[in-house]
Amino acid sequence: MINKAPKEVVFVEERKRIILQLLEKNERISVQELCEHLGVSSSSIRNDLRQMDNEGLLERTHGGALLLPKTSYELNSIQKEVKNNDEKIAIAKAAANLIENGDTIVLDTGTTTFELAKNLKHKKNITVVVNDIEIARCLEEFEGVNVLLLGGIIRKNFHCTVGVSVINTLSELSVDKAFIATNGLSFKKGLTTPEINQAEVKKAMIDIASTVMLLCDCSKIGKESFVQFAQLSAIDKLITDWNISKYDLDEFKKNKIEVITARI
Repeated sequence: MINKAPKEVVFVEERKRIILQLLEKNERISVQELCEHLGVSSSSIRNDLRQMDNEGLLERTHGGALLLPKTSYELNSIQKEVKNNDEKIAIAKAAANLIENGDTIVLDTGTTTFELAKNLKHKKNITVVVNDIEIARCLEEFEGVNVLLLGGIIRKNFHCTVGVSVINTLSELSVDKAFIATNGLSFKKGLTTPEINQAEVKKAMIDIASTVMLLCDCSKIGKESFVQFAQLSAIDKLITDWNISKYDLDEFKKNKIEVITARI
């Protein structure tokens, strides 16, 4: 049974996030349940489900929707926002503590790096290189932050740039620290991601940094995706959450990777 939400106006993008959160918990949901939970008409819900099905966010069925099965494709930005949010916030805060005034850094695209960007408001005289449009918009508001947005081909539904122009620009730069995201992290294949063009950008970001920080919640440890973009040896520090197992912690230490365990 889905509990009713308070009666208040919920905009389309927020409704989509709520629908995905409910599907994560229940795997299937009916139009009637969504109408009662969100307090909107069935026509509005059906329009939402039609759009989300077209965007690859869920599977629309007669009278409702199903959670998509796990596959090798990459979750888009909206889907990522609803997963392991507390862990991502904690990791982002721990990562922000590693950034000093005057630093030059590169931020990878991702929901955890976006949370990191939010924590840079009070930093002074830092330069941030980004290929993520939403991160650039966030940082634009902060007086002490200079932003270099890498131009290139925009990945639809991922609000970031990829391609030769991104790689070429990165190759001309040097930064103090790189904060990298990953879809998979394993002791066998290292750091992996589903998309080849994104992998090339991540490689270039790692190559220009004096110190490489990996932001990775525990749900990704032991997972492998399509393309390897770095060996474990490329990481200087792993910032993860409190759910990390003792076995994994010991294995990272054996690989001479400093592990920072973030807590709320």
